Amino acid sequence: MRALILILVCLSFCWKAGAQQAVSFPTEDGGTIVANLYGSGERGVVLAHGGRFTKESWKPQAEELEKAGFRVLAFDFRGFGKSRGPGDKDMYSAPMQLDVLAAVHYLKAAAVKSVAVIGGSFGGAAAGDASIESRPGEIDRVVLLAGAPGGSAEKLKSASLWIVARDDANDDGKRLPGIQKQYDRAPQPKKLVVLDGSAHAQFLFQTDQADRVMREILAFLNAKDAD
Repeated sequence: MRALILILVCLSFCWKAGAQQAVSFPTEDGGTIVANLYGSGERGVVLAHGGRFTKESWKPQAEELEKAGFRVLAFDFRGFGKSRGPGDKDMYSAPMQLDVLAAVHYLKAAAVKSVAVIGGSFGGAAAGDASIESRPGEIDRVVLLAGAPGGSAEKLKSASLWIVARDDANDDGKRLPGIQKQYDRAPQPKKLVVLDGSAHAQFLFQTDQADRVMREILAFLNAKDAD
């Protein structure tokens, strides 16, 4: 009997410590998105990965958000993992914002009270475009890690937090100037955080800036002026 109790306690602890549930859901254009679901909080967070990542890359952040009381959905974009959909052979031309919206709708159907989206790099662009295409109030907040919407940021329907490293660059040069232009167009409430270094998007979580990035995210998600 004691052994059985210990097993049950262990199972309960393991769930509370960050167990995940595999789920899938459709997109409005006939795709299928596969995701990992963490927690059971009343506020939801969707995690949209960058081009060099998958849903599994978010596990440490998903568990931290879960501990903070959020229900977290980390998904694979179409063409990644087992997710599929029209255009999934080219992540740069596929309608990735529909994958973000499908994840938002999944959480909404689960009766969460609010949904925020955190996106890294091209996942951030998809998150921004999803906010632009969303219905008012559908996406409460977006966090863009070294990303910006493809559409004009003035059309964002969500409070926004933009985080980028000062020397983050690609073949076209530093990303900050372009992100700054889109940030300037975005409606309030908004915040831009420029970090030291050159780490790009989710790679920030592999640097000594990781704790600050998560603090900024949690503060933003809990901010009253973002409601």
